[in-house]
Amino acid sequence: MSASTLQTLDRGLRALEIISQSHAGISIADLAKQLDIHRAICYRIVSTLESRLLVARTEDGRIRLGVGIAVLASRFEPQFNRDAQPLLNKLANETHATAFISMAEGQDCVVVMVAEPDDKLLTVGYRVGSRHPLNRGAAGIAILATRPASPDDPESVQQARRDGYSLTEGQLERGAIGLAAGIRIPTGSGPGIPAERSVGVVTIGELNTELAANAVLNTARQLERLLLA
Repeated sequence: MSASTLQTLDRGLRALEIISQSHAGISIADLAKQLDIHRAICYRIVSTLESRLLVARTEDGRIRLGVGIAVLASRFEPQFNRDAQPLLNKLANETHATAFISMAEGQDCVVVMVAEPDDKLLTVGYRVGSRHPLNRGAAGIAILATRPASPDDPESVQQARRDGYSLTEGQLERGAIGLAAGIRIPTGSGPGIPAERSVGVVTIGELNTELAANAVLNTARQLERLLLA
């Protein structure tokens, strides 16, 4: 720990990180063990976080994230959208295709942001709120490729993991070509930040895939920096 780091604050943030990774909740004893601190200190950290609604206790006493995290996340989204929109506009104009950002929601992939190119009259009907299965379409496959590898992964996900992006044709709309890359957020980047996102482009007809891949990957890296800012 650096000399400029506040130990108590650091422990609280580390506690939130650990709790956020424990989907079924975590006991005080296990949390104290992972933090390498005495259980009494862990109780005080949890009580402080609980007073701010950042964590809550289940009926059996386990600790999970509280509603305060969702409130913080909801305040983050408008900031991210404001800063991401110019990047999405640039991507659309560079590739002459509809650009989008999607998020995982259960087993679905949902479009949350869209930008259209300035010079194209015919665009794909890809709109905010559009929803499709995660395992169909470049956006969802790109998100699946950011997850840890599994023997059950379909070839499309394995290929996207090898290439760094997913390329599909006609899976969601006849004649539509989609290319997307996952937005990778390192484990421990902080609770409340949705990690499963992708950015990509879709168009009808031809797509310069080399140009699009480079532009999409570059945009994904820029968006990652925004999420971690």
